[in-house]
Amino acid sequence: MKKTTFLLLMLSTSLWAQTDEKLFKIVSEISSKRIENDIKTLVNFGTRNTFSDTISNKRGIGAARRWIKNEFDKIDKECQNCLDVFYQKYFVTTNVGERVPKDSWIVNVVAIQKGTKYPNRYIIMSGDIDSRNSDPIDYTNDAPGANDNASGMAGTIEAARVLSKYQFENSIVYLGLSGEEQGLFGGKGFAQYAAKNNWEIIGVLNNDMIGNIEGVDGTIDNRTFRIFSEPTPITETEKERNNRRFFGGEVDGNSRQLARYIHKLTTLYLPELNPMMVYRLDRFGRGGHHRPFNDLGFAGVRIMEAHENYNRQHQNIRKENGIEYGDVISGVNFDYAKKLTAVNAITLAALGHAPKEPEKLQIGGAVEPNVRFRWTKPDDDSIVGYKLYWRLTTSPQWENSRFLGDVDSYDLKEFSIDNYFFGLASVSKNGHESLIVFPKELIRTGFKRN
Repeated sequence: MKKTTFLLLMLSTSLWAQTDEKLFKIVSEISSKRIENDIKTLVNFGTRNTFSDTISNKRGIGAARRWIKNEFDKIDKECQNCLDVFYQKYFVTTNVGERVPKDSWIVNVVAIQKGTKYPNRYIIMSGDIDSRNSDPIDYTNDAPGANDNASGMAGTIEAARVLSKYQFENSIVYLGLSGEEQGLFGGKGFAQYAAKNNWEIIGVLNNDMIGNIEGVDGTIDNRTFRIFSEPTPITETEKERNNRRFFGGEVDGNSRQLARYIHKLTTLYLPELNPMMVYRLDRFGRGGHHRPFNDLGFAGVRIMEAHENYNRQHQNIRKENGIEYGDVISGVNFDYAKKLTAVNAITLAALGHAPKEPEKLQIGGAVEPNVRFRWTKPDDDSIVGYKLYWRLTTSPQWENSRFLGDVDSYDLKEFSIDNYFFGLASVSKNGHESLIVFPKELIRTGFKRN
């Protein structure tokens, strides 16, 4: 048994090394020049306000979304029909908020690269199509939205160009969302669409502003970026909340595990970058298009620059007291946008190959010298074993791990359950790992809470 486990571990390690090369190759294939060209094209539509012109082919959100769809269609042709490209709509009326000046369709652009093995498991990368100036319901004047959020949309298109050359077991969605500035309507509509169609969503990567390196305070930083994630799902049950109070897990929800996964991949494959995990749903008091997915219990994070420049965000183009305002093309660093696009691409690729997560993970070990784990194996014949992770309760990252082999239970000997948090991931025969699962259920052995 020990020999078998050792061989499986060596097999996993060996194949994971081959995967490293593939992910490094994906990083090298991301083009800052293509991202630059796409951002300029989006800016040249003048305004992409959600309620702007939908008829013109040169100006307004209608022209922008048709161009995005056309880009996805071209990618689909190049990869010999590997993408399913379509519009997805969500209707809003003036009674939903003051930022809706007229009843309108919120139109998203979708490109799905179907998984070869589990087509109903999805990892989503999104960017926002729409833009705004100082007045969110001014849909006639210019609102170039170069960084907010042509950068995120261009990154999503570029990821599709590169990853469409490969095949993945799970499906990847490249998504252009509208209505973000008026109330996250595009994300709300698409999250409901996914839930209605019973999608199994592995995670959502919301890219909103990935091109600015100069903060409003003068800080210039082309290496650091932020990953925002909420601590626990808003959909958790009263029982889960009560258990969390006594057994821990305040920072171990599915979105936080996704954030840690991105952080780990970045440090491995893009060591020049400094991923900064922010323990918050979004910026203080603000929101982004991952939130509608979080509202339904799906894992989702926001990826964005570390230093915002509010002079270039939600501003009419003008110059006052020597200060230039407006979200124009000169405020975007294309090499930085390339780096953050690469972060997304390797995450999509890694999760695109990831096995199913272990199910019904249980933990026990109160007033014992051991920690015990029990779980249900998912229906996935690619899994060769499971990897146990643990960390100090004050640590933001998983610090230690142990490969367990193809088992459904494990006892960690001479270990105190009180001083650590634990998680479990599935490992496939190709060395890919699932997101880490935090235990939510207890192994009942007569333990009574004092």
